Formats: sequence, C-alpha cells, structure tokens
Amino acid sequence: MAWSLRFHGVGNASATELGSPMATIERDGAPWLTIDCGGEGLTAYLAHYGEPPRALFVTHTHLDHVGGFERLFVSEYFDAARRGRMPLYVPAAVVPLLHQRVGAHPNVLAEGGANLWDAFRVIPVGDAFWHDGLRLEAFPVRHHWPDTAFGLRLRGSVVWTGDTRPIPEMLRRHADAGELIAHDCGLHGNPSHSGIDDLEREYDRDVLSRCVLYHYASAADGEALAARGYRVAQPGEVFALNEPSAPRVEAA
Repeated sequence: MAWSLRFHGVGNASATELGSPMATIERDGAPWLTIDCGGEGLTAYLAHYGEPPRALFVTHTHLDHVGGFERLFVSEYFDAARRGRMPLYVPAAVVPLLHQRVGAHPNVLAEGGANLWDAFRVIPVGDAFWHDGLRLEAFPVRHHWPDTAFGLRLRGSVVWTGDTRPIPEMLRRHADAGELIAHDCGLHGNPSHSGIDDLEREYDRDVLSRCVLYHYASAADGEALAARGYRVAQPGEVFALNEPSAPRVEAA
C-alpha cells in the first residue's frame, strides 16, 4: 500500500489565501483519515475528492480548524446512506469545547427535530484510538491553554502537531520511529505558535530534517522558510509517507 499526506490548506488564521490548516492521510490515493475541518480546507477537500471526508480527527476548536462543521453537518445529515456513520474522533478534553463551538446552537435545523451530532459517529479518544484496523496516538500540545489542543501520530508514518509551540518532550516520545513531522511554524513565533527560531532552538537536526512546515502567515513567509533550507508545505501538496508500523488488527 502507498501512504501519503495531502495538505488542503497551510495558512494561519489570517492567511485565507493559503487555506485553513487541514490535511488528509491517504492510502493508495484515497482519503483514509482527515485532520480538522476549517472552512477553506473543506472547500479544497471537496474540490479534490468530490465527496465529504470519510473520517475526521479534531485537533482543537479554533474556527480555522472547525469552521466547516455546519456545511459538513448538511452533507452528512441529509444523505441517508451517510447519516450518523462518519467517525469523528475527538480528544475527550476537546469534546465539551467542540460542543460549545459548533454543537450548542439551538435548532440546527429551522424546523427542529435534529441535533448537530446526529450527523456523525462521535468517538471521544484518550491517548490512543483505533481507526480502520490501525492504532493511532493522540497527545497534548502547547497552544493557548492546557488540554485544549492535541497532536496525532500514526506510528512509523506521520506526526501532525496541530497548532503548537515547540514540544521536544512530546516528539521524543511520539516521533521516535522515523515519522514525517508536519509542524506548526511561522517565520516569527508568538505565545501560541512556533516560529522558526523556536524550532531551531528546541529541536535537534534529526527532528528538523523530518519536519514539513505549515501554518505560516503568507506566501512570502513560506518562501523565506524554504530559503532557510526547510520543507514548506503548499496548498494541495502531497508528501509520501512510510508504511505505518502502528499496531494493527486484520479485518475479520
């Protein structure tokens, strides 16, 4: 099997021209697990695949990561074959935050009779969960406030940090099997996001060599990061991944 990571958007919350930060892990070119659901990211996803995500993991609830949920509800709820079937993996600490952001509005349909969560199969997750026979890991990152944002690991294949400051202690544990590391990084850091100087200070050469940078502020900033010798993701770009070494179960 061929595994890959497709970036639907790579910009920060202000860089709408670069798309909201969102990606899909692909298996043999087909979507396997999608990470986040921002507005521009969902538009790019639909333009490429021609259908809604098959399964989704939520890193945190800032709107550039969950702003597409209203549209996603419509596509799932009004398709009888899909309603309530799409796995929606949400770190347990993020579940109430996600509900506050997108699920608590009264009468998601004007005529009533529906809850936003009727459209999905919501699966709260702890430090690990199973998807399509493979075990993935979720881990906390440093973004705004403790236990509000989480990264994702498919062992041996890919680590997605989500929005974060540098997390060397987490990557020593969750990126120790040669994974590609998709890392939040702008040209300049701030209290909630990594800058390239932060990464160069906190990470060794092995980690930096495996990083693909996203969540930057402009095309010019992306070019500046690339000029420093780093891989910088572009909207729609696909990166080949190693075959996962994660624990697996065979289908019955």
